[in-house]
Amino acid sequence: MIKAAIAGGTGYTAGELIRILLNHPQAEIVSVLSTTSVGEPVSSVHRDLIGETPLAFTDDPGSPDVIFLCLGHGLSKEFLDTHPLPDSCKIIDLGNDFRLDPFYKGKEFIYGLTDTYETKISGADCVANPGCFATAIQSALAPLAKAGLLQDQIHVHAITGSTGAGKKPSETGHFSYRDNNISIYKLFNHQHLGEIKRTLRDLMGKEPPQINFVPMRGDFTRGIFASVYTRWDENRTQEEAEALFQDYYQNSPFVFISEKGVSLKEVVNTNKVLLHIELHNGYIHISSVLDNLVKGASGQAVENMNLIFGLDRTAGLKLKPSAF
Repeated sequence: MIKAAIAGGTGYTAGELIRILLNHPQAEIVSVLSTTSVGEPVSSVHRDLIGETPLAFTDDPGSPDVIFLCLGHGLSKEFLDTHPLPDSCKIIDLGNDFRLDPFYKGKEFIYGLTDTYETKISGADCVANPGCFATAIQSALAPLAKAGLLQDQIHVHAITGSTGAGKKPSETGHFSYRDNNISIYKLFNHQHLGEIKRTLRDLMGKEPPQINFVPMRGDFTRGIFASVYTRWDENRTQEEAEALFQDYYQNSPFVFISEKGVSLKEVVNTNKVLLHIELHNGYIHISSVLDNLVKGASGQAVENMNLIFGLDRTAGLKLKPSAF
């Protein structure tokens, strides 16, 4: 069994990790760390885990085989500086500390976009887990980038659930603000743009076109719906477009191309990405949907763990969808 530790154990991504790992056939949780809840049952914070685990919060990671860092952005480096870990311990960071700056004190963090970098991740010591918006948008663009078909500006409108803002209360995270409301934030300047551009640059071998990204806050709890479009060669057919995506994701156990339009209901509580492709008047439009806490965070982190330890990528991630 893989011994797993989780730092930042009271947050949304940590709660999702605990749920997944408790049912993982080849992993066990040995410690869940918190600076504010030491000694308290994990189920006192993650109330849906009552009766599921006797684990209590601690401030000692112990000697795990892998540690997941579910900390606030910018805090992972501080944690690694203050918490000595065994040399053999693998590190999976769910924050943004190492996504664009992968080298830290002799360690290299491989970017953990599993459906593009599976080979690099396999056997890695450290992984920088992608952002949730970044995963949804890159899933829509990677096949086009690899085929050299991103020739014009890229337009993205994407909406996320309230859990994407984290657990710490904020003015725009309160129920009274979110309920029956949609708003734009970080217009054209979202922090995930850097990692998206880097992946596209890697796949294209050159600078990608300009990305015009409009992120939005939704009045729902979880999920991301990304509407992505760019110019398309009108001589290329719908069948060719779909075949391009099917070929790129042929070995992915979690990315699926849907012939019909997609919605959040089809991915919430799963590790899936669903893509739908349509051609319109010289444009290609891709709808990309995923659960921001699973494929957009903790589920992909477990995928990365599975790859690091040579397990089946789907281990612990055959989750039950919930359409209603």
